Amino acid sequence: MSEMKPSPSVTVIGDLVGSRRSSDRAAVHARFARAVDAINEAYAPPVPLRIGVGDEFQGIFASLGDAVAATLRIRLALLPEVDVRQGIGWGQVTVLEEEPRVEDGPGWWAARTAVEAAKDYERRAALRAVRTAYAAAEGETGPAPELVNAALMMRDQVVSGLSPRSMSVLDGLLRGRQQQEIADELGISPSAVSQRVRGDGMGVLLAADELLRGL
Repeated sequence: MSEMKPSPSVTVIGDLVGSRRSSDRAAVHARFARAVDAINEAYAPPVPLRIGVGDEFQGIFASLGDAVAATLRIRLALLPEVDVRQGIGWGQVTVLEEEPRVEDGPGWWAARTAVEAAKDYERRAALRAVRTAYAAAEGETGPAPELVNAALMMRDQVVSGLSPRSMSVLDGLLRGRQQQEIADELGISPSAVSQRVRGDGMGVLLAADELLRGL
């Protein structure tokens, strides 16, 4: 009997954009650490996100839907002061050593390829607002990269075009808060919140986020 092939992992690699230009690196790192802790608490990834050198982080999620959702939320947690570039990979991961944990394999190579794709977007004027990309390892049959990347591009374009106030509204909605609660916290009227949701395309983004969670 042939040996069953292990299931592919969903890997994420990310790094902060422009953080080294900040006048308060300690404050940036503290905010970064809080954002990573919040994602780990909310999604309980099999391999929690961990911060490494050079403002880079990585982890493994239980599903592609979780990884897609997490990359949106960590970006919102850091904007507008700092942006984040992220690559999502799909492929096999090998644990080379448990303590300290060292991993390798096509899943990580795919995530690194996706990060490089996100960097390439930044060099192209029409795609400069896109900060997230997805890649599958060679030979893997998972969600089609073309479709996933199309969704990520549209999502990132909407987020990049939001004002800081609208980002706060979107963050609250993604955390399940009511528009009245968000309005009270921001000191604006509920109708102003509703106008931002409609006018800035947040309603579509929220619906897309819900659909993508099923991946």
